[in-house]
Amino acid sequence: MKSRPFIIVALNIAVAVGAPAADILEIGAEGDGIALQWEFPGVLESAAELSGPWIERPQAVASLVLPAAAPSFFRVRKPVYSVVDPGQTNCFSPSGIITPPLSGEDFYGQDAQFDGPASSYTNNGDGTVTDLETGLMWVRARGFKMTWSNALSGAETNRTGGYSDWRMPTIKELYSLIRFNGVNGPDNMTTAGYVPFIDTNYFEFAYGSGTGGERVIDCQDWSATEYVSTTMNNDETIFGVNFADGRIKGYPKYIPGGGGEGYVLYVRYVRGNPVYGVNSFTNNGDGTITDMATALMWSQADSGTGLDWPSALAWVQAQNASNHLGYSDWRLPNIKELQSIVDYTRSPSTTATAAIDTNYFACSPITNEAGQSDYPYYWSATTLLDGAPSPTGAYISFGRAMGYAPLLAAWVDVHGAGSQKSDPMTGDPADFPAGRGPQGDAVRIYNYVRLVRGGLKQ
Repeated sequence: MKSRPFIIVALNIAVAVGAPAADILEIGAEGDGIALQWEFPGVLESAAELSGPWIERPQAVASLVLPAAAPSFFRVRKPVYSVVDPGQTNCFSPSGIITPPLSGEDFYGQDAQFDGPASSYTNNGDGTVTDLETGLMWVRARGFKMTWSNALSGAETNRTGGYSDWRMPTIKELYSLIRFNGVNGPDNMTTAGYVPFIDTNYFEFAYGSGTGGERVIDCQDWSATEYVSTTMNNDETIFGVNFADGRIKGYPKYIPGGGGEGYVLYVRYVRGNPVYGVNSFTNNGDGTITDMATALMWSQADSGTGLDWPSALAWVQAQNASNHLGYSDWRLPNIKELQSIVDYTRSPSTTATAAIDTNYFACSPITNEAGQSDYPYYWSATTLLDGAPSPTGAYISFGRAMGYAPLLAAWVDVHGAGSQKSDPMTGDPADFPAGRGPQGDAVRIYNYVRLVRGGLKQ
């Protein structure tokens, strides 16, 4: 059974304030006090009328007894940036699927053992699909491949569902659609063994043909997010999501060596919730950072050292046993939670920082495969079945996403800071002297950890 900590608002509510009905929680009399019936995770709104702090408690309860003098109503703010659950249901070791481990056992604390808010799709019957959890509406059709510039301009003329305010999704909006019950098959030229990383009950999807030079995984989607640096051989780069193999990578805006001809990918337009993906960090002054947009609390510092995936899970359990920073319900973040704190306006080459808001977070410095000053990859609790003989652990590169380029005979940033890929859960990085996969992705295995808590549903 999955552990489901519960977020509650607490203490010294001063006065009632008005709010839309959907954002009000009713308090009804219960004995000598008043019980707060909590209906959803939320964040206490920062307003002068509300004098008390908000706290989180890992309790499997849905009520809190407050003093009789508490008001009949008060206002809370729902998370405006709901990080939807990756949808992973199995637990893994490096050998494959395992029985869900118990607290204190090896491999406890992975993605499938915690429930975040789930996508809530509605097919509107007009060519659009709405996710009621994120507040985003999407074009359902797969469409066809086009250059990034044509994809941008195409949003202005798109009239799907009768709407005229479609836009290119940011990489965070686009990534909200990914599901990690997908499987990347063993052969890039046939779809045998593949399962898409998107819900095909609601969204049209098509693999690459697997013929000629087109692999079945050559069916990526553009985002509107440009990489602030360059990749490969100084290529201008746009981030995209591959729903065939479960990754975020940077893709060239133009065909390398193509004389300015545009590279072509798919696009899926979005509308609604213009603040989705916008963080609102608060430094709590105790070594923790809260994102008021997502209701997730993070450790300001990282693990300070690299760990393989089983050791990363064990390290989190050790932090909870020591009541790290005053809390005992830390988790290894799932991959979508981890991606939520990427700052795509930063990179080691352009801001000399990790791709994270360094006004709030510290990142350990490393030296990368090319001998450059850089920043780590960070483990998530999510497993990626990427066609390798063993399951791999998904990570986010907060520094350069390094790979070995044979044509350049050099290690370079192949996919951009903020990419999501995966590493073997255990092993020796020295066994991969030229990296892994088509772009020679650097295999580190000993990646870093940033703790998270909250954000889970009752």
